[in-house]
Amino acid sequence: MTPPAPSTTAPQQSRQDTRRDLTQDLAHKIVAVGPHAGAHRVALRAALTVAVPLLLLWGTGHLAWSAYATFGAFCAVYARNDPWRARVGMQARAGAWLALSVTIGAVVALSDHRAWLSVPVTAAFAAVGSLLSDHWGWRPPGPLFTVFALGACSAIPATGTTVLAALLVGSGSVLFGLVVSAVAGMLGARGARAGQDAAPTPPPHVRPTDMGRHAVRAGVAVLLAGGVSTALGIGHPYWAMVSAVVPLMAREWLPALVRGIHRVLGTFVGLAIAAVLLWIDPPGLVVVLLVVVLQGCVELLVMRNYALALLLITPLALLMVQVANPEPMGTLLFDRGLQTLLGVVLGLLVGWAAAQLLPRSKELA
Repeated sequence: MTPPAPSTTAPQQSRQDTRRDLTQDLAHKIVAVGPHAGAHRVALRAALTVAVPLLLLWGTGHLAWSAYATFGAFCAVYARNDPWRARVGMQARAGAWLALSVTIGAVVALSDHRAWLSVPVTAAFAAVGSLLSDHWGWRPPGPLFTVFALGACSAIPATGTTVLAALLVGSGSVLFGLVVSAVAGMLGARGARAGQDAAPTPPPHVRPTDMGRHAVRAGVAVLLAGGVSTALGIGHPYWAMVSAVVPLMAREWLPALVRGIHRVLGTFVGLAIAAVLLWIDPPGLVVVLLVVVLQGCVELLVMRNYALALLLITPLALLMVQVANPEPMGTLLFDRGLQTLLGVVLGLLVGWAAAQLLPRSKELA
């Protein structure tokens, strides 16, 4: 007589329940859409901040410098819902770091060996940017924009003139963004007025040891992603470096995994939109207007669902690349997809390894 199969033990059942709960939680977080939370005000500021510099560059025949302006304009996304004085202060600090990143990227681009030189330089800036972000309580946290700015600008062949342009255009865009933010507050924009008497959102307390860990993992992830992609000969290694730090913006494993999945899914669907826009091959002014509209729409979505925002971030990034340094559409799309997947995988591996080495911490750091 065949003995009955042993029933599931209590520990086994508990593990199964835990896995099921985690899977359900992961699925929910992937598709969840957050509240609007006044995103239209941020979208308008961000769109205006990027529109004026790009239109000036187009009007003067220097649209090839558009990347420098766009990265400087990213200062507008910091402290999005803070009272305007606190917002301008955070944007000034983050913007100064962005302008420096743009300029150093252009300096790296002077070298014939810029592809390899960019990797350690960007990794170092990622680590320092992480420290600054934790120290100042930047929102959004982490060195993502630093990595994007320095990595992308280092890939655009440069001369002494373009280094000066990177400094002036990047810094000018930051300054204009601060003016837009301040004027929006002083004119009594609804969100700013509602928060005038309120204290700014206090930055999360980060212990010095955790600041160091965050910096190390950011630097290692960027160094690993950039090194592997460059060694493999895949174009645009900075896309892998950016994608590697995306999961690390989250402090816990599940949110990091969600961000990684969002990055891959949103990018791959966004490539279809980008392909259509690149195939149309719009003239310079139309590209500028598309970038402005896309930037505004990104800010409407990015805090609600990162994957949805990436449907627009992807064509926005590819349009910027084509304006600054045109190349075949197929190569561009292939590189973006492959580098995104590579970077996310390596970033998650770095985060997982850090968590294993620091078992007492609930964070990825």
